[in-house]
Amino acid sequence: MQDTREQTEQLAEMLVDTRKRTLDLISDLDDEQMLGPQLRIVNPPLWEIGHLAWFQEYWNLRRPKGTWYESEDPFGPSMLDNADELYNSMEVPHDTRWDLPLLSRGETMSYMQRVLDDTLHKLNTEGPTPENAYFARLATFHEDMHAEAFTYTRNTHGLPIPPISTQDPTLLETQPTGTYEGDAEVPGGQFVLGAGDTSGLPFVFDNEKWGHPVDVAPFRMSRAPVTNAAFAAFVDDAGYERRELWSDEGWAWRDSVSAEHPVYWSKEADGWNHRRFDRVEPLPPHQPVMHVNWYEAEAYCRWAGRRLPTEAEWELAASAEPTSDGSTITSYKRLYPWGDEPPTPRHANLDGRLPGSVDVAAFPEGDSAFGLRQMTGNTWEWCSDTFGPYPGFVRDSYKDYSEPWFSGHKVLRGGSWATRGRMLRNTWRNFATPDRRDIFAGFRTCSL
Repeated sequence: MQDTREQTEQLAEMLVDTRKRTLDLISDLDDEQMLGPQLRIVNPPLWEIGHLAWFQEYWNLRRPKGTWYESEDPFGPSMLDNADELYNSMEVPHDTRWDLPLLSRGETMSYMQRVLDDTLHKLNTEGPTPENAYFARLATFHEDMHAEAFTYTRNTHGLPIPPISTQDPTLLETQPTGTYEGDAEVPGGQFVLGAGDTSGLPFVFDNEKWGHPVDVAPFRMSRAPVTNAAFAAFVDDAGYERRELWSDEGWAWRDSVSAEHPVYWSKEADGWNHRRFDRVEPLPPHQPVMHVNWYEAEAYCRWAGRRLPTEAEWELAASAEPTSDGSTITSYKRLYPWGDEPPTPRHANLDGRLPGSVDVAAFPEGDSAFGLRQMTGNTWEWCSDTFGPYPGFVRDSYKDYSEPWFSGHKVLRGGSWATRGRMLRNTWRNFATPDRRDIFAGFRTCSL
């Protein structure tokens, strides 16, 4: 069992590490870029870094002592007079964030450092009580999620590839390249969807709680995500022009933005190119298609005679193990596709160690028990389901994390190359509106 000193050091290391990643991602941005153009899908980075400090301060320093979940006790004041009016994301309308009287870049970074210093001091003096440990992890994972958002914001604005200090292109030197085709046979059975309260994990989000039995029929799932080459065949076959391939909602979206191909693609005489950050490059055929939304994934599936996996199928394929005769699944559930060992550079393209996605054949050591590759890392994967609560859902103390989004959003699973591995596990649920194309999202398919 982890001792108090070791746990305190681990929590402190996580808080310091996530802040270092945030600072890496803004280190080369000038003051104009720190605001950026006003778009519905992203935040101004200057506002966002202030929000990160506010969130950490709110839950780790201003929380009434001893508070765990709901409390009638008021939270304490911020070290900034108007912090709540500037940085509370549930109270500050998105469209106003460019026009607020924000702190300067230097003032905001000073606020961030003061909050971090005080949070670390509190951990060291009070120790990792259950409350302190929970909210330190919450602040870390919240900042980790925003770091990924910073990364795709840079891509949206056409800024350079982010200067992440831990990138290591040598990770690819021994990885296979190319495609990874075909389907895996996945046996069905009764499966526990969601996180179990005996999983041994120190932290799970409320939308993962709690594991509950579901019956899943046997299915066939593609061993890898859909590649750029496969999606290009759909585009070249007039996939965006054929009304019969699109749902009513998808066709209305396609008309509203005049979509003819994925958002960052362009057609040249010698084939397809794509924009990646500030570079226009030939489309890599064997990498997973990314920056496609749920409607585009759905239309591709109709064209290919396939379908998106359900959330239960995805989680079963990632975490279950077959019985010896392969007829059904065992009761054992893996934490990660490859087993219970936390993610390492051998298993998956995570943590921004590489400056983008890689071929779908890479990282075979991360395969699931059924031979499904890259179910963690490289690209998020759309599922067919609308994001909703599990039976008996009870919101956690951060009440705005899941509950406000239980309609109008679709489920994403698996993580991308920019996702922090410490957040992920097979039960982790992401979600986005079905029109989002800025996120690092693709999909894999199942047979009908």
